[in-house]
Amino acid sequence: MRTCIHKTVPKEYRHIAEALFPPEGFCKDQGPSVDAARSFARILGIEADYTKFLGIELKNETRHFLSHFQNNLSLLIQKTWVERADEDRKEQLQDRIPDFVANIENGDYKRALGDFGVILDELAYLFFGAQSRKEDFTEYTFRIDSQMGLFFWYGQQLKRLVCCTKPQSCDKNDCFKAVLWLGVCYLTNF
Repeated sequence: MRTCIHKTVPKEYRHIAEALFPPEGFCKDQGPSVDAARSFARILGIEADYTKFLGIELKNETRHFLSHFQNNLSLLIQKTWVERADEDRKEQLQDRIPDFVANIENGDYKRALGDFGVILDELAYLFFGAQSRKEDFTEYTFRIDSQMGLFFWYGQQLKRLVCCTKPQSCDKNDCFKAVLWLGVCYLTNF
């Protein structure tokens, strides 16, 4: 679902959000830049971790951070109260995490980004129930907390990037990695 950025994202964040995910799209002539992702990380409050992990190859420190990510995400999922009918959703989401982390460790950032979009969609459902499926969901999350709103807006935009076959302004894998680490760092520190 694509929503108009001018209706959804508060004015003070639009410039940075549009730099990361331009409203006209980026498949034709540009991909998200690392600088745009770094600016987005700054407004999410994760710039230090983001900058640290984006610039290094997969090393022990990165694996350690991914372990923290996995533990924190698992804890978020486990502590989420849901109706009995949604318990299977929690288990299925838990089961997705190891494959997602393995894709990052293998450097398959496009696949990891696609998986992450599904993870965020399901996490939103566990947090907010049916509200997460409504058209005004992002606006709803902005009313709760601006950083959370930006984060869930980011999650909704991931499908646009994953479907893009040729962002031109940077190496595709670098673009996918830059955008993916935004979500990983945010959820690790959530």
